[in-house]
Amino acid sequence: MSTIHILRDFYSPQEGTTRALRIYMPDGYEPSSDRRYPVLYMHDGQNVFAHPESAIYDTWCANRVLDSMIHEGQVEPWVVVAIDSSPNRLSEYSPWDEPRSNVQARGEPYVRFFVETLKPWVDSNLRTRPEPEWTGVMGSSLGGLMSLYLGWTHPHLFGRIGGMSPSVMWSYGRLFHQWTSHTHRWTRIYLDAGTYENVDPVGWPMLYGDATRDFYFHLKTLGYADHELALFLEPEGHHHELDWQRRLPTALSWLLS
Repeated sequence: MSTIHILRDFYSPQEGTTRALRIYMPDGYEPSSDRRYPVLYMHDGQNVFAHPESAIYDTWCANRVLDSMIHEGQVEPWVVVAIDSSPNRLSEYSPWDEPRSNVQARGEPYVRFFVETLKPWVDSNLRTRPEPEWTGVMGSSLGGLMSLYLGWTHPHLFGRIGGMSPSVMWSYGRLFHQWTSHTHRWTRIYLDAGTYENVDPVGWPMLYGDATRDFYFHLKTLGYADHELALFLEPEGHHHELDWQRRLPTALSWLLS
């Protein structure tokens, strides 16, 4: 059976704080084996797994989804490293300030934690396949924005990028202006949202379906081909864990294949 190991006080020197890590080990991962595994990093770790110590609300149930997909041979076994967010989530998942919401960016220390501390530790302590084509990063909402930002700024580390309802409209659509060319690296990008998904949590309307579709076509104009880029718009999709849970098999089937 797969297992989930929780590290409660993993230190982030770049942020000067500790974070909880929740690590999914697929069935068959044995200390005595020489087999190496691809790794998917996921934000908002407390919402990722169906587990007694996950968030008290709905989660993505990623462990159950992967167990089923691996058992049915849809994807090979992956390790998943889920990183808990903090009460300061809006800032730590913001690469840039968002003046409309009075959010000051704290994304860069989080990015440095990811690339300077977390990934090196994972690759040193687990039997991973560290190349970018075997390393993914995924999240929803601002976690989706941060996943895209990591993929754009560090394509030599993260080749598979999953943005579920990604907040690409953040900071007046800054990601559109930052991502101005193809990285010319091995790339696989999955984008999704509800077609009419619209939330206003911080004082201005965020039209996720429109923005996600626009970002998909933005990447297409930069030369990303169909085998590198996928878009799924769900007519009844909302901005909620249950919706991301429902779309997760579709996302992982394309992203991890």
